[in-house]
Amino acid sequence: MIAKNSTQKHDHIIWRRFSPRESAVRYMWYVGIVFLTVWALRDLDIPWFYFLDAHVQAQDMVVRMWPPDITYFSELLTPLIETIHIATIGTALTFLIAFPIAFLAARNTTINSATWFIGRLILVGSRSVNTVVWGLLFVAIFGPGPVAGIWAITFRSIGFMGELVAEAIEEIDEGAVEAIEATGASRLQVLWFGILPQVLPVIYGTLVYRWDINIRESTVLGFV
Repeated sequence: MIAKNSTQKHDHIIWRRFSPRESAVRYMWYVGIVFLTVWALRDLDIPWFYFLDAHVQAQDMVVRMWPPDITYFSELLTPLIETIHIATIGTALTFLIAFPIAFLAARNTTINSATWFIGRLILVGSRSVNTVVWGLLFVAIFGPGPVAGIWAITFRSIGFMGELVAEAIEEIDEGAVEAIEATGASRLQVLWFGILPQVLPVIYGTLVYRWDINIRESTVLGFV
């Protein structure tokens, strides 16, 4: 039997991965990507003459960076600890705020369609605003300092953590929930014993992952 993308010639089967039509479509995509890349590079107005001595500048920077000045480390220690504190406190506040919002944003635990829409709107709004923009907003409220950084980290992280936890809640095993409901348990008991144990691994993993991201973003906030 001859495959779809094969031809027979002189009693030998020649296998082709793609049909001529599929190959033509793929080549059209390649040409389109190259065209868009060239178009984007032209509109960016890149000063290409800087590339002529880029390797020299990079080599000079590496030479000046090594060996590092150990005596300067004492001046970096306090800002480094403050950066970790900002990330840690911001992640803790994120958990306290994003956890209840995740239950509102999950279809199987929300109260009604209105609360689901509100929960999703909060999560999307949090993720759509960059950390630096949140930082500028809270600097205007609290002034420059760690407090503005903490709240900027928190409001940026709410959407990230709330979205992942809400998806985990929607994917739980409903059988365990129905079994607990059959015993006459209250709504709070169903959440505590039927849903929470199933999403705890996702919560722990997301907290650690977001804390790692927040340390990097705290450094960027301090630099800006």
